Amino acid sequence: MIVAITGATGFVGSHIADELHRRGHRVRCLLRPTSNVRWIEGKPYERHLCSFDDTDSLKLAISGSDAVVHVAGVIAARSLAEFMDGNLGVTKRMLEATAQVAGSSFVRFLHVSSMAVCGPARSLEEPLDEDSPLEPITPYGISKKAAEEAVSAMSSTLPTTIVRPPAVYGERDEATLSFFRAVAAGIVPLIGFSPKWVSLVHVRDLARGIVDALESNATVGRTYFVSSDEFYTWKQIGMCTAAIMRCRAIPVVIPHWVVLSIAAISGWIGHLRGRAPVLDFHKGRDLIQRYWICSTDRARNDFGYRQNVPLDEGIADTVEWYVSQGWIRQRR
Repeated sequence: MIVAITGATGFVGSHIADELHRRGHRVRCLLRPTSNVRWIEGKPYERHLCSFDDTDSLKLAISGSDAVVHVAGVIAARSLAEFMDGNLGVTKRMLEATAQVAGSSFVRFLHVSSMAVCGPARSLEEPLDEDSPLEPITPYGISKKAAEEAVSAMSSTLPTTIVRPPAVYGERDEATLSFFRAVAAGIVPLIGFSPKWVSLVHVRDLARGIVDALESNATVGRTYFVSSDEFYTWKQIGMCTAAIMRCRAIPVVIPHWVVLSIAAISGWIGHLRGRAPVLDFHKGRDLIQRYWICSTDRARNDFGYRQNVPLDEGIADTVEWYVSQGWIRQRR
């Protein structure tokens, strides 16, 4: 298949592109002129420059492809309007462009969404599943929910599939880098005095699950969580990381009010500088939730998904890669 993919220069998208290529698919990367191509440099992928604000430009880039994997999106913005433009707006234009050029043999429009569309689970005994109500608690989650709704609205015109990842980690990831650096410095940061449970998927498992969903006939018109089969606490993750790094790390609790205060100040500074803050009050609310957990039962039943990368192996590979890149230093 010729698979057109957005976001191929990013953390998750670059691993999906690699998995597609590993399985023999022809990878076509839809790129902005300003895209940093470091993760696809030297790889045999097609590169099509286009404007994500222009449907005609997207049509030219998508034309002739057998499938589209839409990964690109906005994870930091100054307002709900910016989130909506970057997540809903771009998704709608991708759908419109694909619908106009897709032939009768077109296989799939696969949209990579987020667990954030649902909001947190209510308890450890009630992980989110694909039938859970969509109750996002952040502007990011609201915009991703709207993008999912746009994909679902086109399902009578295009064969579509939606995949919702939870928190993702692994090689090339910068989002969780600060956590690994803190552990390397001897601190396991814990938010609040109650345990925080998370589904946490290694990027190789996520990329494999996404391509499995793309290739399966059973997934048309369906939505899936592709995640770890296990749930973890951040203390468990931190102590596992410390053991792999062979360093002594002390759990340090950061009260919720401190997290929210820092997040609010960070967001305020970002707005003053005219920059999209990675951490703001909404992200702070996200961080203090107790249960960001989901079930992978539907993915297991429909296309045989299983978690292949256990936590210790995934962390070891991630740490080794960070060290090789000079992103973290292990204490001797």
